[in-house]
Amino acid sequence: MSDEIRKRAIEMLLSGATLLSEPCPYCKGVRVMKDGDALCVSCGKSPDKELEKKKDEPQNESPVKKLEEKLQIMTDELSEENDVEKQQNILKTINLLVDTISKMKK
Repeated sequence: MSDEIRKRAIEMLLSGATLLSEPCPYCKGVRVMKDGDALCVSCGKSPDKELEKKKDEPQNESPVKKLEEKLQIMTDELSEENDVEKQQNILKTINLLVDTISKMKK
């Protein structure tokens, strides 16, 4: 670890940064985070925001699967709803979900 990285990490910690439990995706080193910016104490890299988002997303759930789950929820709501206006709104949403799912599967 270079002195510059060490100093920067110490400054971050003294100003309210926290140690992260997740290791650096590049070198598996310890990271500190302040204001949404993570710094690896070992390699000095700050992972891209997109890399962080992808890591947090479940890897086995596709967008189609998520929409199908939402479709099931809306179908259950429709069967329990007694208000005709609300039923119509739920049906519109269900139709949009069905259309979107069919387009995504093509």
